Amino acid sequence: MVRTGLEIIAGKFPRELREKRIGVLCHAPSITRDFRHITEVVRENADCRLTAVFGPQHGIYGQTQDNMIEWEGGLYPGTGIPVFSLYGKARKPTREMLGHIDVLIVDLQDVGARLYTYAWTVKLCMEACAEEGIPVWILDRPNPIGKVPCDGPVLKEEFFTFVGGASIPMCHQMTIGEISMWVREKYIKNCDLNVVRMEGWNRDSLFIKTGLPWVLPSPNMPTLETAIVYPGMVLFEALNISEGRGTTIPFELFGAPFIDADRLLKKLEGKRIKGCRFRRHDFIPAFNKYRDELCRGIQIHVTDPEHFHPVGTAMEIIDSIMETSPAGSVEFRQPPYEYEVYLMPFDILSGDRGMREALLSRKDPSTEMERWKKEIEEFEKEFNEISLYPYSKRPSSRSSSRIAD
Repeated sequence: MVRTGLEIIAGKFPRELREKRIGVLCHAPSITRDFRHITEVVRENADCRLTAVFGPQHGIYGQTQDNMIEWEGGLYPGTGIPVFSLYGKARKPTREMLGHIDVLIVDLQDVGARLYTYAWTVKLCMEACAEEGIPVWILDRPNPIGKVPCDGPVLKEEFFTFVGGASIPMCHQMTIGEISMWVREKYIKNCDLNVVRMEGWNRDSLFIKTGLPWVLPSPNMPTLETAIVYPGMVLFEALNISEGRGTTIPFELFGAPFIDADRLLKKLEGKRIKGCRFRRHDFIPAFNKYRDELCRGIQIHVTDPEHFHPVGTAMEIIDSIMETSPAGSVEFRQPPYEYEVYLMPFDILSGDRGMREALLSRKDPSTEMERWKKEIEEFEKEFNEISLYPYSKRPSSRSSSRIAD
């Protein structure tokens, strides 16, 4: 049985936190297995006081549907406790906000993709707390797709934004606690960081094995299946191709009115991509791109997560769409995107210009994937020095999204 950081402090409250004014950075999944929210756990503890609540993108209740939908705080229901938004006028806690607390406790459910903003909200909190001398406690939670291999380019520093603030791959196998440790070691050495480790979690596992309840980490992350494909399919946010927002299975579906779905399906089947299968599935989005328009599309079905490369697969899909669609049909979205007004959205998602340039020049995707492989090997050497959790078995070779010849 996996015990999260929240469940561990709920069972034995750390003495370092006693008699402190506590702020919590949390959202809807910040619960114990018996569905007690962290605000309830802290408020009911007589050894401390909950004095502020902070919320990331999508709000503390997951209420804001799309990207770039800001929200503002207020008072926590039934209390006089202030709620501060970190996805509104401020993304980094201000000195005034931090004046309410002695310690910041973070309990956020990440999804194993570098593009997810929660880890970068934590980085900004670490910066602010380091400046004010306030300790940060991370209550660790599982990477729900830890079984999925590392994949995609390692982010370059000139592309650091709110959707990526550390040199890690797009799909990284880290927990939010480990990302925070990486950030402290690389960028914010003066942060007083404390990570409450989980018990019983192995890295090479999926969330379904934890026994914990799945609560949507964000409105368009309804299932574990969504999380598995997300680290690659999120790239479609930066294209004029629907990533399935406005349907019940975002990121598993992709399509556009100009796509020849049958031709595309035949092309993808011919690639014999590891770990997944494809099936035609047209759709009409209820919101977002191509709202109320027929998108000729495909659903991706992951059949073997351990050998599925989400980023490599997404690149193969984009390459196939470009090959099977009328010339010039596929367009790369222009800025702004997630508070960035100069860099191309596709580049800040992928990590550098390499993938976009390879697609535009019609290079074989395997050439680009070979570049990632070398970057990932260097990343894994460094990560192994700080990793907190074991593998249940030795990782297998995971160098390509294509099947062996």
